[in-house]
Amino acid sequence: MMFSWLWVVFTVIAAFAQTVRNAMQRELTGSLGTVGATQVRFLFGFPFTLAFILILLWTTGAPLPHPGLKFWPWVIDGAFTQIAATALMLATMGERSFVITIAYIKTEPIQVAVFGLIFLGDVVTLPMMVAIVVATTGVIVMSIKPGGAIGGMRPTLLGLASGGMFALSAIGYRGGILSLGLPNFVMAATFTLVVGLAMQAVVLSIYLVLRAPAVLQAIMRAWKPSLFAGFTGALASQFWFLAFALTSAANVRTLALIEVLFAQLIARFAFGQRTTPREAIGMLLVIAGVVLLILVY
Repeated sequence: MMFSWLWVVFTVIAAFAQTVRNAMQRELTGSLGTVGATQVRFLFGFPFTLAFILILLWTTGAPLPHPGLKFWPWVIDGAFTQIAATALMLATMGERSFVITIAYIKTEPIQVAVFGLIFLGDVVTLPMMVAIVVATTGVIVMSIKPGGAIGGMRPTLLGLASGGMFALSAIGYRGGILSLGLPNFVMAATFTLVVGLAMQAVVLSIYLVLRAPAVLQAIMRAWKPSLFAGFTGALASQFWFLAFALTSAANVRTLALIEVLFAQLIARFAFGQRTTPREAIGMLLVIAGVVLLILVY
């Protein structure tokens, strides 16, 4: 397949754009709260995804897909397990062992491999699984600080559950893309993204109107920085979905671990933070796992 290696390029672009978006969301969390900053990703990202699909329609002349019934369960799963994953991740912020639980969340690639095999039949070979485990171990080594308190079963379960929900979300979106059966993978990915993001924006907007209208008003007042966060979020999602259209979610989410390398570079050059020997070892493991994955693909 002539596009088979494009998933690597798409995933790297997505990981970088997501790193930038995360930095913007951290800035917005102080004024909007965690739910408000999360909604920015969906509400302000949606217009950009609409622009993406309009440009695609105009440049290619391809018609809009007509999804069958099997498309909708996949996309509903992708959209709402992603919201659930985010909620579970935010719940870990109240735990003493937040860093530890983040390490558990990063077991997502392993869980994606299992769910992908069960629900989509995406086969993971032994060398690919070794690559996934090596890269995931690298992230965990970077995340867990020596002497850090684990804090009991609750944070462990929260972290694993969040990683599992993120994994199911990736599987749902890939399933939705494949269910369209389109020869144009760009249209399949973009259409699925538009539908999923619309669902998320509407549901969270209704939630905020009913439970926290002041937060929704604050989001509107912060529209300038929110636009950039929305754009980078939409750009990241666009390339995640393009990658999902071309290869298994396990491959994409494993290569996506290079996001932690981008975050380290930003911390180093933008904020002057030094890399510890433990973090350096973790980075080397991530790089080794990613290189192995690409070589055995």
